[in-house]
Amino acid sequence: MLAAGPAAGRPTEGGEAPADRLAAQWRRAGADDVRIAADQAELADLVAGATGPVLVSGIDLVAHTAVLKHLATSPVGPTVALVLTDPPAAGQATVREERGQVVEAGAVADATGVFGGALRVGPADLPAFAEAARRVAGGGPLADLDRLVADLAARGTLIFAHRVRLLVAHRAGDAAQRRAAEAQVAAVDEDRAELKLSVKERDDFFTTFFVSTWSPYVTKAAARIGIGPTGVTMVSVAFAVASAVLFGVGGRPALVAGAVLLYLGFVLDCVDGQLARYTRHFSAWGGWLDTMADRFKEYVVYAGLGYGATHAGFRYGWALALAAMTVQTVRHMTDTWYGALHDEAARRPKVVTGDAGGIGGKLNAASTRVQADTGSVSYWLKRTVVFPIGERWALIALAAALFGPLVALCAVLVWGTLAFAYTGALRTLRARWMKVPVLTTVDAGLHRDDGLLTRTLPTARRPLLTAVVAALGAAALLVWALWAVHGGRDLPGWAAVLVLVLLLGAAQGARAPHAGALDWLVPAALRAAEYLFAIAVGVAGRAPAWLIFGYVLVLTLHHYDLTARLEKRQSAPPLHAATLGWEGRSFLLGIALIAGIVSIALATLGTYLLVVFVASVVLAWVVLPARAHGGVRSPG
Repeated sequence: MLAAGPAAGRPTEGGEAPADRLAAQWRRAGADDVRIAADQAELADLVAGATGPVLVSGIDLVAHTAVLKHLATSPVGPTVALVLTDPPAAGQATVREERGQVVEAGAVADATGVFGGALRVGPADLPAFAEAARRVAGGGPLADLDRLVADLAARGTLIFAHRVRLLVAHRAGDAAQRRAAEAQVAAVDEDRAELKLSVKERDDFFTTFFVSTWSPYVTKAAARIGIGPTGVTMVSVAFAVASAVLFGVGGRPALVAGAVLLYLGFVLDCVDGQLARYTRHFSAWGGWLDTMADRFKEYVVYAGLGYGATHAGFRYGWALALAAMTVQTVRHMTDTWYGALHDEAARRPKVVTGDAGGIGGKLNAASTRVQADTGSVSYWLKRTVVFPIGERWALIALAAALFGPLVALCAVLVWGTLAFAYTGALRTLRARWMKVPVLTTVDAGLHRDDGLLTRTLPTARRPLLTAVVAALGAAALLVWALWAVHGGRDLPGWAAVLVLVLLLGAAQGARAPHAGALDWLVPAALRAAEYLFAIAVGVAGRAPAWLIFGYVLVLTLHHYDLTARLEKRQSAPPLHAATLGWEGRSFLLGIALIAGIVSIALATLGTYLLVVFVASVVLAWVVLPARAHGGVRSPG
């Protein structure tokens, strides 16, 4: 790591040169090797010899040490640039950001900020940075890193933006500006600002007004007693499990107690992230665990509600829990891939045709306006109608405490379905306008969750169409199975075989290009097809409802593992091939239905997948990292 500035002729103020002061701040921020380069050529040589992340800043930067620490530890991506809202001075680069990425830097007409004179360069981008430094060598003082950032952005380097909020950071062009900036730094309580910064800048309505108003006090207390984010996550899981048990027990006291525990568990779910931001203790393990724990907690609560509704005399309590889990998981898959689509679109030039891009372009512009109008009624409505996690947990707690598990499940299912329909329709229209293929940028087979069976099948040309047809076929099979069982009849074996053929037809799209404007929906459609087929097989085979729920829950954990790795930029699970693929699992269940051993198959296959999942987690986060570091270490 290094701080960059002219090595000679540095002015001194109060007996300490600005470069020396900044170097001392970088050391306090965690930099273990601070060097001062004289020019861009020397900077290029220093960077070329580095093996880890490199921090680069000009000596004109005046900032809280916390700003430098936040830049050094930012979890948003490997290469991160400091972005300020100050008016640009002569020679300073302006930047344009989209979805947290610096997509353009230099003399930008529609700028959203100004480059803050500091940059963290990830290991993979060090060669590109060194080349950029050599290209601009001799063109000006090293403190002017602006041309380097502009060059990197122009050549397609993925640069994330780190904005300064509550703390102070300025670029001082002369002694008077430096003194003014230092006075602003001294006027801010750094620790108090950091605690406020631990709360997300933009969160959902319930979280903002009913959690974040007091959760920072819990965050501060946790930091003082030394509990880490992972410990808080585990306590949150325990609260959710206890809440699920109480919802299953039933009775007004138990339901009210379960609602209180669910609310406190959600508070702790927010605190673990706040604690990570406050203490700057980020890790890939912690991010993955937080994502997985959120989904596990929610679905365990669904299980408690399903059991409670059934125990209270409603025949289809588990069915409602299964429906809620399926809708929520498929919706989360679309959320993940739409986010990836948006990120990819931000890195590409816009291609607009027709009337300002048509309805998709108009929806995109309207969404941007609403998001910019922070705090307005339309802003909060837009954030609430999509049914985020805070609103889901609040609705469950209130409905369960006041009306019972059945009403809670119905409310979650109805609102969740409407939110899915709303977001799905609008995102489809916007995606058609963006025309960005996102599955072509990743391992499509991995995220489709294809298995070995796909390699033996011919290739179909339209992966989305075949996936949607398979999902509709599985849904029809489920309806038929429910009708048959309700009437005391058996589902014809040929019906399951027909739907299985449709599923295998969707598997034929594995090797086809996923370059269509809507092909980001393929993973979600395949999840829907597999879940609905598994539920239909379970119903037709008269398997216990709790067993069907447990099997689908294991599937969701496997698929959330894939999406969490996509979001956290992690590699594939070590034992992914052992999971058999979605088409392989469906094929085995179809055979089990024909053979009349559905319950045995669900229990056996579900247990096998759970063992593989746990083993994969241990390998990915304990064994392999220990080998890479030459010894045993614990994750997080």
